[in-house]
Amino acid sequence: MSKVIVFGSLNMDLSVSCPRVPEAGETIIGQGFLASPGGKGANQAMASARMGAITHMVGAVGKDVFGTRLVQSLVEADVLCERVRALKDVPTGTATILRAQGDNRIVVDPGANATTHADVVCSVIDDIAEPGDIFLTQLECDMDATVDAIAYARESGLYTILNAAPAAPLSSDIYQSIDLLCVNETECQALTDISPETEKGCMRALMAFSARGVATTVITLGSRGSVALIADDMYRMEPYQVDAVDTTAAGDTYLGALAAQLSHGLDIIDAMRWASVAGALATTREGAQRSIPTLAEVERLLA
Repeated sequence: MSKVIVFGSLNMDLSVSCPRVPEAGETIIGQGFLASPGGKGANQAMASARMGAITHMVGAVGKDVFGTRLVQSLVEADVLCERVRALKDVPTGTATILRAQGDNRIVVDPGANATTHADVVCSVIDDIAEPGDIFLTQLECDMDATVDAIAYARESGLYTILNAAPAAPLSSDIYQSIDLLCVNETECQALTDISPETEKGCMRALMAFSARGVATTVITLGSRGSVALIADDMYRMEPYQVDAVDTTAAGDTYLGALAAQLSHGLDIIDAMRWASVAGALATTREGAQRSIPTLAEVERLLA
């Protein structure tokens, strides 16, 4: 079984529920405040570990209460955190989340996440990675470091996965270093100017990423499931029906579960099936990491 190495953000999520998103200048009364460990990188690492993969986290936190709690949360989920640096005079990253009508709005302050440079990540790859391991990253850390790390991981024989979230312009040459690109509907349209709302739109977007050099692309479509381009054919994974209450970490859970199942040797279609179940279960509970299901929970729903 190969390892999963996650380079990404660790944030403390500060979230509150409200009946609707307030208008500009408006104050409304909310409820259900939660301070919960999160960050795309940390969430995906936890989901990967909970699916049984040997998972290493690479990133940074501040030497503060939030940072201590974030690392502790990952360690309790069996994520290996020896490569998470605790820095003085830099705050831990935070994400402020408004939960409204089953959806969410998020504002991120990167904090310590912006301090990890490519040489740090590449050194970790040299120290612990082997050809065939999986390198998973996102776009909440320094962009130059992320791009350089993807290229180095690919050159080192790792299987590279990029979750292009939050959406940001990417250099044309980086696409050829991505074995698996995963985007949601918003990110897909931002990167290709193509909406995946229809079957035709999904296929056009998938082909656009393929033309840029991406080996495989997965587009997650929320309640409409997910699609992937495999050997020039579009494959659709239907959604699993659940009663969603909070979508905060659903996408991250999908990515972590996908990486974990690929590390177990599953093909992309079977891995998408596991990821779809894990992502659906994550929407049934509030919060970020507290909503990520266990392997046993996913197995029960699959059965």
